[in-house]
Amino acid sequence: MLDPNLKKSGYVCVPYTHDEASLKLKSDWISSRNIKSIYFVTATFSEDSKSYFPSSTSHYLMAKFKDKQKIIKHVAKFTTENTSFIFSIYGKILAKDSDIAQNFLSMYYLESDVQENISEITNLMLKKAKIQYSGIVHLSTFCNISPKFTFPYSDKSVWIFVVRE
Repeated sequence: MLDPNLKKSGYVCVPYTHDEASLKLKSDWISSRNIKSIYFVTATFSEDSKSYFPSSTSHYLMAKFKDKQKIIKHVAKFTTENTSFIFSIYGKILAKDSDIAQNFLSMYYLESDVQENISEITNLMLKKAKIQYSGIVHLSTFCNISPKFTFPYSDKSVWIFVVRE
C-alpha cells in the first residue's frame, strides 16, 4: 500500500487572494503540464491548528500535480504570510471508479503509527459508499511567518475524497 513512487504526485493548496499574483499563479497552472486539475476550495481550520498554521486563510486554489519537485519550486515563488500546503501522496488506501465528480475533501491525522492502523482504516473506508478515494499523504508547508510549533503529524495525514450527489 505504501508506494515511494506515489510520493512524487499529490495536491497543492495556495491562498487565493484575487490579486495579480493569484491570477498569475492560476494562469501558470492552467498552462502547466505538471498540473492535472485545478479547484477553488474553501477551507476551515480548527482552533487547535493555529499553533501549527497561524496564518491560514479560507480561500485556496488547489491543484493536483504530477511532480513534487516542480511544484515546490513554483510554490516557493508565491510564498506569502498565509500558509500554502503541499500534500504528497505516498500510500493509496482506497480508490473506486466513479463518473461522479469528487466534491468534498477531508483531511485527518493519525496520532499512532500508520502501518499499525492501515487495515482498520481500509475496512472503515470500504464500508462508506460515498468515499471515492483515500490516501496517506506527507504534508509540507510554505509561509513567511514561522509557526509556534512544527506540525507533528506531517507523515500521518489521511486524505478522504467524498462524493455528494
